[in-house]
Amino acid sequence: MEIEVLAIEINQEPIELYKLLKIANLVGGGGEAKMMISEGYVFLNGEVEYQKRKKVYFEDIVQFNGEAVMPILNPNYVAPEPTIAVVSAKKPAKQNKPSKQEKTNKAKKQPSTGRRKNPQKQKGSDNKAEPDTHSRTGRKSISF
Repeated sequence: MEIEVLAIEINQEPIELYKLLKIANLVGGGGEAKMMISEGYVFLNGEVEYQKRKKVYFEDIVQFNGEAVMPILNPNYVAPEPTIAVVSAKKPAKQNKPSKQEKTNKAKKQPSTGRRKNPQKQKGSDNKAEPDTHSRTGRKSISF
């Protein structure tokens, strides 16, 4: 019986079983690979393998989901690194911060009373609160 085997180049030996499944794109990620191995869906050289970090060597055959994979040792092989897009963005212009002296002058000009300003007092209004509104907090009263 012949099996069609996909050869996966690796640059060092051994490789862990779950990593081989990831490199061969048989699974979506390492977590999925570990789960498939622990549930007994992966065969190593024709036998069910449950060890996630089982060392796989040159000419070992790994079978999963109807596909067979065999690692091939190539010491000169360099795995393609993911490309990273470099995007240049303009930095926003620096805003001049007020100096310490300006901050202290500003604080002296506006003495704090410890209370919030009444939100109902605005320019051009008669500054009268509605009859059902508490004048100090600006909240409407609730009746039950």
